[in-house]
Amino acid sequence: MTSARKPKSEAAKLQFRIGYGWDSHEFQRGIPLKIGGVTLPHPKGLGGHSDGDVLLHALTDALLGAVAAPDIGSLFSPSNPKWKGADSAVFLREALDRIRSAGYIVANVDSTLILAAPKIGQHAAAIRAHIADLLSLPIDAVGVKAKTPEGMGTENAAIAHVVVLLEKKSAARSKPQKEER
Repeated sequence: MTSARKPKSEAAKLQFRIGYGWDSHEFQRGIPLKIGGVTLPHPKGLGGHSDGDVLLHALTDALLGAVAAPDIGSLFSPSNPKWKGADSAVFLREALDRIRSAGYIVANVDSTLILAAPKIGQHAAAIRAHIADLLSLPIDAVGVKAKTPEGMGTENAAIAHVVVLLEKKSAARSKPQKEER
């Protein structure tokens, strides 16, 4: 019987990998709203065990998924008090360490936020710039779009979808990458 799975050595040869992440959180009063690492003016924030940053959570899962690593909930369990109120950039840095250890770099990111309010348009540039900085990417390699839920019944929640493309370090084209920290 032939196995459909590639041996590890074959998977390690892949020049590109794609990752997909999704997350959602409900709005709650009394907490700041953070999306993409940027604090936005809004009367409600996103509830969660950490800072509730729906975009960074989805991005973290996309990066982890691209290298077949455990998901964000497995690595940073919501039942662990250590992560209560944690800055989601901590989770993102762990995902970046794992993709670098696997021999990849981030080529680009595309994301879509779904939320009724606040309107993201006026904040999109700041969110893109912050994510580009976190990932050491040029800003034109980071996409951030927003849509309203339009009758989906999710007016009290924010949802994020993220797709990432990773490229093997040795195969990476000469492209402007920000210097690693």
